[in-house]
Amino acid sequence: MRLGAHIVFADESGFMLIPTVRRTWAPVGQTPIMRHRYNHARISVIGGLAISPKRRRLSLYFRLHPKNISHQEVYDFLWYLLKHLHGPVIVIWDGASIHTPSPNSDLAALCARYPHLHLKRLPATPQLNPIEAAWHHAKHPLANGGPDNLQQLGVDLLKSLHQLRRSQRNLRGCISQSELPPFLL
Repeated sequence: MRLGAHIVFADESGFMLIPTVRRTWAPVGQTPIMRHRYNHARISVIGGLAISPKRRRLSLYFRLHPKNISHQEVYDFLWYLLKHLHGPVIVIWDGASIHTPSPNSDLAALCARYPHLHLKRLPATPQLNPIEAAWHHAKHPLANGGPDNLQQLGVDLLKSLHQLRRSQRNLRGCISQSELPPFLL
């Protein structure tokens, strides 16, 4: 019996200590004031929204990093996916240079060692990649907040990502809101 492949929409995002500002409610004449330190420190996240071979289950996989995502973090993330997803895996992401394996890179060696791992490129259009909606969804509970340090931001971010991970409804919403043709019917 031949099974289909896991499809994983992957990308990176950054979550900064400077809070995202969203519209909120307040009593008339009492404009909310957010106080924060002007600090550009951030946590970088690489993640993927995975669709099971039978298209019944969605999963969110992610790794947090204290610095910008590089080739090494991409390699580690793909290795992490291979440990969790059995059978063929198709990773679909944008054409960022860190996603493109050079001929003698660790990424090329990983693809050669695991022929069931396939890397496919999306056009540079965020509307086509459902993981962008997942990042938006994860940032929403963090809006209008102001963690004092990266440790608190990490705790809040993990809580938000785990909450998203547990909701099949929200993960399906990330797929359906994208501009991909409907394929989860």
